[in-house]
Amino acid sequence: MEIIAALFVDNFALRQVEGPSTRIDITGAYFSQVVAGPLPATLSPHVVVLIFCPPGGAGQGALEVVFRDASHDDRPSIARNVSPFTVEPGKFTYRLVRGELEVSHYGRIDAECRINDGPVVRIPLTLLAPPATN
Repeated sequence: MEIIAALFVDNFALRQVEGPSTRIDITGAYFSQVVAGPLPATLSPHVVVLIFCPPGGAGQGALEVVFRDASHDDRPSIARNVSPFTVEPGKFTYRLVRGELEVSHYGRIDAECRINDGPVVRIPLTLLAPPATN
């Protein structure tokens, strides 16, 4: 199985069209976010991960998403989510993961996504200070 795409998103929806075929409507894909309010703060970003199982594949796996603080050399984990899934071989599935992140400084965090012990797909998210008010 493989990760086809992974993004931070505001909204995600599926809809059926002629065929039958499915469309994925993704809105508000982003790579940075203003942290509202004083630090420390709690953020709840959503990550959508699209997964493909090739024909003849196992059809079962576990998606792991680890949120890491990229501003430190040792890249400590901020949060972790593991979600088992089943997908028919030759088809696609998705997982929507909501992080519950306690942050104490501005900078970058990464969502590291992988299936079972497969390769990591990294999604960066830069946390920004609110604009100064006069």
